[in-house]
Amino acid sequence: MSTAPHVPYRLEFSVEVPGTPEQVWQAVATAAGMSAWFLPTQLEEREGGALHFSMGPDMGSDGHVTRWEPPHRLVYEEDWAALMGVDPQALSPLTSEFVVEARSGGTCVVRVTSSGFGTGADWEQEWWDGMGPGWLPSFDVLRLYLADFAGQEATQMEVSATHPGDAATLWSTLRDALGLHAEGATVEARGVAGTVVRLGERHALVRLTAPVPGMLTASVYAEDDGKAAAGVRAFLFSPDAADVVRREEPGWRDWLQGLSVPV
Repeated sequence: MSTAPHVPYRLEFSVEVPGTPEQVWQAVATAAGMSAWFLPTQLEEREGGALHFSMGPDMGSDGHVTRWEPPHRLVYEEDWAALMGVDPQALSPLTSEFVVEARSGGTCVVRVTSSGFGTGADWEQEWWDGMGPGWLPSFDVLRLYLADFAGQEATQMEVSATHPGDAATLWSTLRDALGLHAEGATVEARGVAGTVVRLGERHALVRLTAPVPGMLTASVYAEDDGKAAAGVRAFLFSPDAADVVRREEPGWRDWLQGLSVPV
């Protein structure tokens, strides 16, 4: 029996952020802006322009811009089937829309909609169920970026490690090792210092003051076959940031891999 992408999926988010529409547009609709709070991004800033999100070594998502209306609306499509490694006829493109709406008092609301069509396979619903919780912490990063670093370009550092066991136990271990005790608490660990801005169920956002100004996220995700992955990503805003990443990234990777997680 043939299948066709006819089952609809849709997610909607909104977040209020500081800044003018032009400042917010720079953050959500340019390569440098998106790379400063989201994934490393390549984006031709025009309708029809190519798009690429880097998701790690040899991993990424490709697409193109379908609507470009600065400073208010960006729509792009990603090749969802290629991203998931399935039959190209089974999935529609994954469409995302960012709408920037000005508010009084120097803020804007960013409305984000993601949608697509599949065949109704179980894994599709599971993927969409996980997409929402995966997106939401990024909007905290966006808000902090616009509050403290608007218009600046970031140098990113990302490290991750997989451990046997459940996500809750791994998160408890990572949280304690980094001193992520409460929002507003001071963090001093592994040569970084800062303040916890957001502390969620399995993720945290830290506003860094050392070794250079920036933002750090820590998170844990469940994986298949009884394992969980811990990840740390930093967005650094300094002329010295690239040197810091080269110096510190190997140590962070070893540290994550060496976490003593109760079994």
